[in-house]
Amino acid sequence: VTEFHLMGFVGLGDLQIPLFCLFLVFYLVTMGGNILIILLVATDPHLHTPMYFFLANLSCLETCYSSNILPVMLVNLFYGGRRTISVTGCIMEHYFFGLLAASECFLLVAMSYDRYVAICKPLQYTMLMNNRVSFQVIAGSWIHSLFVMSIVLYLMCQLKFCGPSEINHFFCELNPILKLACSDTQLIELVTILLSVLCILFPFFLTLASYIVIISTIMRMSSVSGRKKAFSTCSSHLLVVSIFYGPMIIVYVLPKTDGLQEIHKFLSLFYTILTPLFNPLIYSLRNREVKAALRKAVAKLYLFL
Repeated sequence: VTEFHLMGFVGLGDLQIPLFCLFLVFYLVTMGGNILIILLVATDPHLHTPMYFFLANLSCLETCYSSNILPVMLVNLFYGGRRTISVTGCIMEHYFFGLLAASECFLLVAMSYDRYVAICKPLQYTMLMNNRVSFQVIAGSWIHSLFVMSIVLYLMCQLKFCGPSEINHFFCELNPILKLACSDTQLIELVTILLSVLCILFPFFLTLASYIVIISTIMRMSSVSGRKKAFSTCSSHLLVVSIFYGPMIIVYVLPKTDGLQEIHKFLSLFYTILTPLFNPLIYSLRNREVKAALRKAVAKLYLFL
């Protein structure tokens, strides 16, 4: 087998074109919103802080993330058939998906640590979180993710495929690919479980621990206005973490069974499509500084025109 057929969402009938239009709108809003946040952070001096540096990097990740998966699904929906993709192209699509997903997991940990320092250790914030530390954290997350996914890529390239060639998913996800392999997959399955724990569960528990400490610190504050302000600084990030980690843990960490394949496909929509869509909306609508920077940018554009 040299080619796979992505089945996408079968049996949609008349819903195919409406879903194509819906996901196309999602893709355009995702790209526009995340690129807007990147430009705002880059051009507004008030947003040149570690928190917004992480946010701009998250938006950059989400832009690449969506561009790796959504165009394939849109083509599949538009033509109403099985999309053909080479085995090498499918493996590379999964490689970039895993690379970006792992990087996002570590980036979300960094953002939770930033909120932990800002709320629990405000007097040490400038020492613990500065531009040098922020850059090192971002570089570390990318290097770690590259190393992890290079292991998976090497093991996937050793697989042989003899047929069938139909992937029951809307993108090249690992579990459906392994079901098509005619060579032994025990090693890659074991390595994938270990790496999933390392790249998903471990960052999740670090993020959870940070927010347990943050919430306990906020609850001890005597000022009601101080508690509200502290909650507002971390509630957006906590919402994004919940949307991203919940479905991913179910798909990649919990046991896989054939009966849950369609449920896993549906849950994949959350971390591949909805999280990149919600990130710019959540951070822009719930963040005063981002909204202020957006108003200034609009005012400058209006004066320029």
